[in-house]
Amino acid sequence: MNGFMDFVREQGVVGLAVGLAIGGAAGKAVEAIVEGFINPIIAFILGGADLTAETLTVVGEPGVDERVLTFGWGAILSGIITLLATAFVIYWIVKQAGLDKLDKEAK
Repeated sequence: MNGFMDFVREQGVVGLAVGLAIGGAAGKAVEAIVEGFINPIIAFILGGADLTAETLTVVGEPGVDERVLTFGWGAILSGIITLLATAFVIYWIVKQAGLDKLDKEAK
């Protein structure tokens, strides 16, 4: 049993397992907070627009180039906000629970 525990500590398996478990559980909650709280604040700042529906459209020259290019920058920004918020929540939980001290330090 001691050999197994040494392996777990040396390989950082505890940190990986904790990160996956907490990340999966916290991800949905953080996404709901971003969608229900942060995005509406940003939408208010933008004049009431739905952030995830915000796009940038580039149109070619009429009569010469009729192509249209649309970037969904609002959905990208919302995804980045969700990613950063999730990472922060996981970091905070791991630090508060002292789980960052379970792995042995590298030699």
